[in-house]
Amino acid sequence: MGGLFSPNQGFGIIWLKMWPANQPDWGGNSDLRERILVIDDDDKIISMLRRALAFEGYSVTTASNGQEGLRSILEQTPQLVILDVMMPYVDGWEVCRRIREGGGEMPIMMLTAKDEVADRVKGLDMGADDYLVKPFALEELLARVRVLLRRKSEIGDQQTNRLSYDDITMDFDTREVFRDGKLIELTTKEYDLLHLFLQNPKRVLSRDLIMEKIWGYDFSGESNVLEVYIALLRQKLEEHGGKRIIQTVRGAGYVLRGD
Repeated sequence: MGGLFSPNQGFGIIWLKMWPANQPDWGGNSDLRERILVIDDDDKIISMLRRALAFEGYSVTTASNGQEGLRSILEQTPQLVILDVMMPYVDGWEVCRRIREGGGEMPIMMLTAKDEVADRVKGLDMGADDYLVKPFALEELLARVRVLLRRKSEIGDQQTNRLSYDDITMDFDTREVFRDGKLIELTTKEYDLLHLFLQNPKRVLSRDLIMEKIWGYDFSGESNVLEVYIALLRQKLEEHGGKRIIQTVRGAGYVLRGD
């Protein structure tokens, strides 16, 4: 595999060398940061990209091979995948193909030491959104990450006026919620609470985060108000025999999960 950084990168590589390997992720609340999955079999590249992306405020997950990466995508859908091409067992081409065939729409940036036009075309034809040749400048990779995430957000804003997960659909225009085609009558706070969960499926949301997002920093009401609203929301969602979809994660918070 080629080197990670170009010779003219300057400060970026010095900054990474100075950062201790056990430096914790920065960037605010990890529950709501944009999630990036890095799949590469080179431990040095994994380590450097994890630290650089975390410093920029992203929540970073890593996988050392294609099979592990595909499992990670199923467990917690990332908002961007950075994918090495040359890996044993399941290479980057196959990972990209399986992501797209499985309906994954997140941006995919492919990394490779190959600079042939045919290889770049192959990656894009497989469904990749960007293709970066090693060695590359860290600043360029971070800029491309920002562009891909911004483009995804803009396209989402233009194309959809609803959110769906499992058999639940929320329509923003009418502020109506349906489960298995049946209308669910919700209060304003119940609607806002469900909206937060639908924006973050399969992600454990802490009690403090939910309180901050739904009731705000200055909320001074009863301490069990969240538990009361969770119970009311569950009751309405399960009224017609629907399975429990808002799960309690003991000691951590709540998660919208269908299994």
